[in-house]
Amino acid sequence: MAEKMALAKAINESLRRALEEDSKVLVMGEDVGKLGGVFRVTDGLQKDFGESRVIDTPLAESGIVGTAIGLALRGYRPVVEIQFDGFVFPAYDQIVTQLAKMHARSLGKVKLPVVVRIPYGGGIGAVEHHSESPESLFAHVAGLKVVSPSNASDAYWMMQQAIRSDDPVIFFEPKRRYWDKAEVTLSDGGFAAGEAIAGPLHTARVVREGTDLTLVAYGPMVKLCQEVADAAAEEGRSLEVLDLRSVSPLDFDSIQASVEKTRRLVVVHEAPVFFGSGAEIAARITERCFYHLEAPVLRVGGYHAPYPPARLEESYLPDLDRVLDAVDRSLAY
Repeated sequence: MAEKMALAKAINESLRRALEEDSKVLVMGEDVGKLGGVFRVTDGLQKDFGESRVIDTPLAESGIVGTAIGLALRGYRPVVEIQFDGFVFPAYDQIVTQLAKMHARSLGKVKLPVVVRIPYGGGIGAVEHHSESPESLFAHVAGLKVVSPSNASDAYWMMQQAIRSDDPVIFFEPKRRYWDKAEVTLSDGGFAAGEAIAGPLHTARVVREGTDLTLVAYGPMVKLCQEVADAAAEEGRSLEVLDLRSVSPLDFDSIQASVEKTRRLVVVHEAPVFFGSGAEIAARITERCFYHLEAPVLRVGGYHAPYPPARLEESYLPDLDRVLDAVDRSLAY
């Protein structure tokens, strides 16, 4: 049954479905229970499932993730919330040295099915530690899946897939898109409505067909890229928009297929361009598509600087004009 809902509500419904279907699923984090989370993503879950399933934790990110690891070792499937992107760093040690490594360390005998939810990115008028994009730091770590939905439907189904994954998943939620609405086909008994799932968790998806240039993005920047494609169309340019959905692993095959058709590529993300995920995409696609490319792969992203005060974030974040400028530069070759 399809229903139009905001991205935040879609995650709430997905968590609710998982809690209903599997008694081993737990939701943990700061203020996730009685308050329902600072963005109300977990609103009502503790009321309906109790304090032993939806757990308000102390303000201790390392302890939250460490406890989740212990619970996963005992057969549970914890879904933990990091309240804001910049708050994850006290837990970084637990994530990269324990959560990501246990499967390999145990020669495959131990699985840690933990989902770490992280609201990330800017655009909400907040300050540093509340508006950052640290996805590349986690994508660099072997043993972690790193994903980010761009719309409510993906948020619902990707969360279902993440919870069912036996590997740890870092689930980046684009907070500026929490209130964007889209049609969501809700599951009716697990994956009964399987047609709603757009392929495996790590697959990219073309959200707009085009012939002149490929725009690649994920999470909060997909909507911007669609707006860029609309603006370019008014000038007679046909841009293809590819939603990566996953930062690690990356679906290079889908990017390559698109670039072989359009022969140009611009990668867009909120995170700083310097050592960002766009750098890996640019290098790999240049290797794979060297004889197809008619212009260098270009990147648009944040600056190599701490996140600025709210009054300056519009100048820091990629916008329509900055992406269109990259499109113009690519097409000028």
